[in-house]
Amino acid sequence: MSCFHKVFMIIVFHSVILPTWVVGKQQVPCYFIFGDSLVDNGNNNHLVTFAKAIYLPHGIDFSSGPTGRFCNGRTFADFMAEHLGFNSRIPPFALSNGSDILLGLNYASAAAGIRSETGHHLGDRITFDQQLKNHEMTVSSIREILGEPGLASQYLKKCLYHVGFGSNDYLNNYFIPAVYETSSMFTVEKFTQVLIQQYRRQILTLYSYGARKVSLNGLGPVGCTPYELSRHSTNESCVEYINTAVQLFNHNLKLLVDELNNDTSLQDAKFIYLNFYDMSMEVIRQPSAFGFTVANSGCCGTGLNNGALTCLPFEVPCLNRSEYFFWDAYHTTEAANRIASKRSYLAINNVDVYPIDIYHLVQL
Repeated sequence: MSCFHKVFMIIVFHSVILPTWVVGKQQVPCYFIFGDSLVDNGNNNHLVTFAKAIYLPHGIDFSSGPTGRFCNGRTFADFMAEHLGFNSRIPPFALSNGSDILLGLNYASAAAGIRSETGHHLGDRITFDQQLKNHEMTVSSIREILGEPGLASQYLKKCLYHVGFGSNDYLNNYFIPAVYETSSMFTVEKFTQVLIQQYRRQILTLYSYGARKVSLNGLGPVGCTPYELSRHSTNESCVEYINTAVQLFNHNLKLLVDELNNDTSLQDAKFIYLNFYDMSMEVIRQPSAFGFTVANSGCCGTGLNNGALTCLPFEVPCLNRSEYFFWDAYHTTEAANRIASKRSYLAINNVDVYPIDIYHLVQL
C-alpha cells in the first residue's frame, strides 16, 4: 500500500479531522471551478439577471461581505480550496488578473446549465459551453505566461477541476413547462439521456484543454428544497417525482464516470463522482445528528411564501444560521457546505464518493 493510501481518519460528530501534515500544504498548483449558483462567487454580479447575490444578507457571515455567493458564508468551492491548502480565495473569472490565473479560476454562474437555454427566463447567465470558452482563453494565457505549450500541459495536468451542473436543467428548464418545451419533447428518461450525452461532450472538451483530475458532483435532492416544498404545499416530505429525476441523472453520471475512466484514449485522466444526494439526505433525515435544527425551510427567502428563490435585499435572516441546512429556498448554508466539502475531500462512507475521494485524486 502506498503512503497516500494510509489515510489517518478520526470521525467525530460526523466530521473529519484532517491529518496535521496535510493542513496548510498546497496540494495542487491550481483549482478550476465550473458550475452554477452553488459555487458562483461573483461572475453574475454585472450581468442583467435576477440570479445575483451582491446584496445583504448574502455574505453576512463571509469575511468580505456580499460578493455574489448565494450563501451566508463560504461555498463548497471555498472550503475545498482550504482543504487543498490554498492561502487565498480562488477568484471569479470576471475578476481574473494577470499571473493570478496560475492558481485557478472560478467560472461558475448562477442559473447556468448543461443546456444553453436553461435559466434564460431569469436573464443572462454563463452556460457551461461559455464557461468552457472562458477556460480556453485562460489556458491560452497560461501558455503565454509559462512560455511554451508543453510546460502548460504538464502544469495543468496536476490541477484539480471541479464540475457541477444539472440542477438548473431540471429546476429551471424541464420542470417549467410554461416556459420551456423540453418536457413536451422528451420523457424524463430521454431528457436525462440527452443531458448526459451533452455533458459527456463538454467534459471531453475540458479534457482537450488539459484537465486530467476531474471531480463531478452529483445533484442534491432538489425535491427536498424549501422552494419545492413550498411550491407543492408540503412541509413534511420531499417531492418524489423531482427527486426521482435527479437520482436518474446521478445514476447515469456515475456510469459516465466509469465510462470515462475505462476509456484508454483519455490518457492520464481520472474522473470521480461526488455523491451530494446521499450526503444531503443523511442530514435532512437526521438533522440533529449533524448539529442542525431546521432542514425543511430556509434561513431567509423561503420560496413562494415571499415570492423569492433567494433572500430579498436586506431581508433579516434567521439568527441561528449554523443550525439551518438551507440558507434560502434552494441554496445551502455555510454549515452545510462545510460538511459536504469535508466528506468529498476525505470520505467518511464508501458511498460519499466514487471511486475515490478528492484527497486521493490529487495525489495521483
